Amino acid sequence: MRHARRGGIRKVGRGLYDRPRQLARLGRTLPPLSENVVQAMQARDHSRVLLSGAHAANLLGLSTQVPVRAVYLTDGRARKVPLGQQQIIFKHAATRQMATAGRISGTVIQALRWLGRNQVDLGTITALRRRLSDQDKKQLLQDLRYAPAWIADIMRRVAEPAAT
Repeated sequence: MRHARRGGIRKVGRGLYDRPRQLARLGRTLPPLSENVVQAMQARDHSRVLLSGAHAANLLGLSTQVPVRAVYLTDGRARKVPLGQQQIIFKHAATRQMATAGRISGTVIQALRWLGRNQVDLGTITALRRRLSDQDKKQLLQDLRYAPAWIADIMRRVAEPAAT
């Protein structure tokens, strides 16, 4: 707190601090990167964190929509962390949903859940096949039991070798 009062670092949240980055051309201080704040909170609270919905779909290239709010699922407590004009929202999730946290299969499950059963087509499966490595596809097969049945079927189709 003493360093924050002196201006060398800035307080982001309770127990979270960062070194402010300056944008020289505009003379503005940039807010901290949301990914860095999420990782710091995850380490501090010893909790698991998983991207939710639109953010996961955008990351996997399944959606061009860029979410305004960063929403994460966590097995820790629900909270909102302000970052300048934005907010990071942590929503408490069930243990079953958090079983794949930190793995690509968790991101795929969340993206497909957000898209919905009726929006997943051959194009979506093809995009996932191209985007994921062979190791990622093996991980999908290992985590089938954590996905709802309709998502598990899609994950199986993504992981199987493409017909040539």
